[in-house]
Amino acid sequence: MAFKLPELGYAFDALEPHIDARTMEIHYSKHHAGYTNNLNNAIQGSPLENQSIEEILKHLDMSNNAVRNNGGGFYNHGLFWESIHPEDRGRLSGPLKDAIEAKYGTKDDFIKKFSDAAATRFGSGWAWLCVHSDGSVDVCSTANQDNPLMPGIGCGGKPILGLDVWEHAYYLHYQNRRADYITAFWNVVNWNEVERKYANS
Repeated sequence: MAFKLPELGYAFDALEPHIDARTMEIHYSKHHAGYTNNLNNAIQGSPLENQSIEEILKHLDMSNNAVRNNGGGFYNHGLFWESIHPEDRGRLSGPLKDAIEAKYGTKDDFIKKFSDAAATRFGSGWAWLCVHSDGSVDVCSTANQDNPLMPGIGCGGKPILGLDVWEHAYYLHYQNRRADYITAFWNVVNWNEVERKYANS
């Protein structure tokens, strides 16, 4: 069962001016496609071929760098595209809002915590909002293409919001201004999808 590059769901230019079309095109059709192809090559002929990506990552042999890097890249980018949307994004509300306020106080406090996690990740990596089995939430960051599903990585729990802070996600438009990219991200967060993921977790 080969993994397939998921549909993006919107045009490359749909998130402008916050995320530019050229970055989106390269990020999706080159980087995400590359992780997808490399993951399929890495698991071909192994028992991992018949597992979901979540199962693969949760029970990952962390020394298997091909699956770690490309499986992470495949999963992380899929969640990232779902985390952002050009329209019908909704707003932070309901049980997710309650959980965030219980942990961080206010939406603004949460945004600062998440933004700081993204801004202070040295080198390449991700910032995450994760939900635990008891409904509580945590913010953390991971290096490279690691994510909190992997054994012993990040804050544990299930990621429901992710921000890519690899330079390929922003450098064409923002150059070294990662902070500006992080600020722009909040203009396109798909709260409807994040809340759906929270409810399903």
